[in-house]
Amino acid sequence: GFEFIVNGPFPLQGFLTLCLGVTMTRWLILLAVICTTIHAQRCPTIVSRSQWGGRSPTCRSRLSTPVPNAVIHHTEGAFCNSQATCSAQVRNIQNYHMNTQKWCDIGYNFLVGEDGRVYEGRGWTTLGAHARSYNPISIGISFIGSFTNRAPNSAALNAARQLIACGVPRNFIRSNYVLKGHRNVNPTSCPGNSLYRVIQGWPHFRA
Repeated sequence: GFEFIVNGPFPLQGFLTLCLGVTMTRWLILLAVICTTIHAQRCPTIVSRSQWGGRSPTCRSRLSTPVPNAVIHHTEGAFCNSQATCSAQVRNIQNYHMNTQKWCDIGYNFLVGEDGRVYEGRGWTTLGAHARSYNPISIGISFIGSFTNRAPNSAALNAARQLIACGVPRNFIRSNYVLKGHRNVNPTSCPGNSLYRVIQGWPHFRA
């Protein structure tokens, strides 16, 4: 067994200093790990609805988070590579969804431009209109442009992956989430053949 022998008065102050020192060291290590993890999974630049000139939604329903899925789309329209042109495209998409489709708002939770920015759609906590039965159990992320014949540039791809990664520790997306293309959950060619080939190599992808 273990026997603790003290010759003379018990050095209480020194003992407490040693114990607290070890405990404090452990806490500092844990804090460093947490900070490093959060820093590594920080969100990309997100352009808010007010910044891109979005209209107010006509209705909204709360999305239960964390969601178990992330669904990737493409808008199948014009490309954009600056905040000005991407904002214009997002406004056009919102107008189409609200005026023609008669939806409450733009359908996607987020959109990603080839300027490397993410554009807020319905956001993390509002039910989307992008994948039918998967709307209540997923975040819908759409790349701005048509990606059948070519993949998005690295700035857009990195921004989308950062967005998903930042949603996990913030409890918007489950840590064991499943990544899918729109074609995996609905009969469609979305998100385009070239983009689909890319996301097949991303973590958590499952057809």
